[in-house]
Amino acid sequence: MNEFLNRKNHILAFITVACIVILGRIFYIQIIDGYYKQVSDQNVLRYEIEYPARGLIFDRNNKLLVDNQTVYDIMVVPREIQNFDTTALAKLLEWTEYQVVSTVAEIKNKSKKTAVYQPTLFAKQVSARVYATLQEQWYKFPGFYIQPRNLRHYPYKLAGNLIGYTSEVNDNDIAADQFYVQGSYIGKIGIENSYEKSLRGKRGVTIKMRDVYNRTIESYNKGASDTVAVAGANFICSIDADLQQYGELLMQNKLGSIVAIEPSTGEILAMVSSPNFDPSIFTDVHRIKERGTVAIDPLKPMFNRAVMAQYPPGSIFKTVNALIGLQEGVAFENTRYACHSGYVYGRRKMACHIHPSPLNLVQSIQMSCNGYYCQVFRTIIDNPAYSSAEEGFQVWRKHAESFGLGSRLESDVPNELRSTLPTVDTYNNMYGTGRWKSLTILSLSIGQGELGITPLHMANLVSTIANRGIYYTPHLVKSIGGQQIDLRFLVPHKTSIAREHFEPVIEGMSRAVNGGAGGTATVARLPDIEVCGKTGTAQNPHGKDHSVFSGFAPRDKPQIAIAVYVENGGFGATWAAPIASLMIEKYLKKEVSRRWLEERIINGNLLPQNDTNQKQ
Repeated sequence: MNEFLNRKNHILAFITVACIVILGRIFYIQIIDGYYKQVSDQNVLRYEIEYPARGLIFDRNNKLLVDNQTVYDIMVVPREIQNFDTTALAKLLEWTEYQVVSTVAEIKNKSKKTAVYQPTLFAKQVSARVYATLQEQWYKFPGFYIQPRNLRHYPYKLAGNLIGYTSEVNDNDIAADQFYVQGSYIGKIGIENSYEKSLRGKRGVTIKMRDVYNRTIESYNKGASDTVAVAGANFICSIDADLQQYGELLMQNKLGSIVAIEPSTGEILAMVSSPNFDPSIFTDVHRIKERGTVAIDPLKPMFNRAVMAQYPPGSIFKTVNALIGLQEGVAFENTRYACHSGYVYGRRKMACHIHPSPLNLVQSIQMSCNGYYCQVFRTIIDNPAYSSAEEGFQVWRKHAESFGLGSRLESDVPNELRSTLPTVDTYNNMYGTGRWKSLTILSLSIGQGELGITPLHMANLVSTIANRGIYYTPHLVKSIGGQQIDLRFLVPHKTSIAREHFEPVIEGMSRAVNGGAGGTATVARLPDIEVCGKTGTAQNPHGKDHSVFSGFAPRDKPQIAIAVYVENGGFGATWAAPIASLMIEKYLKKEVSRRWLEERIINGNLLPQNDTNQKQ
């Protein structure tokens, strides 16, 4: 009897334990583990992403530079694919039947256990005509549906490096930010990249319930769980579309850059990098061949020379040495030096062009005398107020740094490089500690040697002179979403040079353009507008010298400061100065009067001889 009771108790205990295990498992599956609920929901619910309209981009005069156009992607849920007429779908899509079959097979192979329920891209950017036809016959293709989306459209097709473009996200983008899912688009380079989070808006989701026949029957939870997409903020950029377009026209068939800034605000009016590219090739899947061509072009149209190329500034840097000499009290407006076709030191000579001699400081800028600035530079470095050339050099460098040189300007243009300003360590490593002096680094006197600055730095430098010693961080944003821009763009930066020292330098720049005989930039002269400028011919060890010009106008209350750098262009007055002059006239007068000059510049071709095709 006891044996029977023991066996009964064992059986009851086993059943009890088994029930507890089963109930525990059911509780875990239904309450704790959401996997089966997820699978159930995915069989019943469809999550349709509503992509927001990306913010529009306007120029400073409210001209639309970038807008959106609706395109249609075909999505498919792998789990829901049933036998369908592949020939019919191929005909509708204007594909081959093999393309349809192989694409479906590839999607199924890539789908994992849970991914079979996730919508997957089947075909990109079908035309509105194909979309309309599919709408009528969609019931024939279970598992497929249309996903409308907005893609960028560029009415002006200019400033590819400046505006940027959008492209589909990759795995790294998705991993870095949960906002993105497969099929999302993200800004690449330029404004599209710098202001991505403001422009992209907020994604929405609509949840639909379906029956066993894959038909939508109603909104889930009466739409209470849906979220509405919020359009991105509209962006008003600082550039003038007409000026930008004109600059790109002038720079066609040339390598180089133009940067124009409004001195009173630091707003970038134009930023031309030549050759340029059409940003729309990166949004249209049907132009993939053009995209590949641009990517491998040896002239590097996707390389933004305005902020990524470092050049020796050449003679435009003489203005900086003049200002440092004035501030340090080793040069004055009436300081005169003789120049006999250059400056001789030891067995070497810094050559100079023929001009009257001797010259004072104003005339030295007007006629761009190399010999004069060899003398000025030496008085700065060898100033007896300092114990050594090294100490004098550190003082010189500190003044140069106050113009934003030697670092990044921290603009909102992506990929901006710092300018190169040599240090004491630079020369100690080159020549040995204590084994160099002013004559050793004399090339700095005329903007050569170890100096390397970007065209953006050049434009900021001349903007600083135009403002008599103040600059604002150059920037592209004028307003975004009606909100105040970053405060760092509103803070003035003051140089270490006293305001009164800028007047003789500006007078020399004015005479270079308007002073008649001896001025190196008279080609930049404009009627009724006093242009102040400085030419430069930057030495190039790899070929013909570079043509450089920086200037501003008008002299009082300047509205535009500009730097032009034309690679292998020779003298500054040959290409850079006339380009700058035409740009200034275009901006201030809205039209140009010197058609003969405009025609010469537009038709000029300075591309390498083995590439005669027009690059734009």
